[in-house]
Amino acid sequence: MARYAEYTGLALVLPCATFVGYAIGYLLDGWLGTNWLRIVFLILGSVAGFVQLIRTIMRDANEDDR
Repeated sequence: MARYAEYTGLALVLPCATFVGYAIGYLLDGWLGTNWLRIVFLILGSVAGFVQLIRTIMRDANEDDR
């Protein structure tokens, strides 16, 4: 049951990380008067989401091997 809850939460990690990255870029673009930071932070948010996803999957794979 705990693993089910963990994987359900994991389904939200990637979209939330992408949204937060875009939101930070959007706010910085408005504050600094630029147009390209939202793309940079969108990519960074997506990468952060994938990194967290891969970390969790690798950790669970190592726990299953024991």
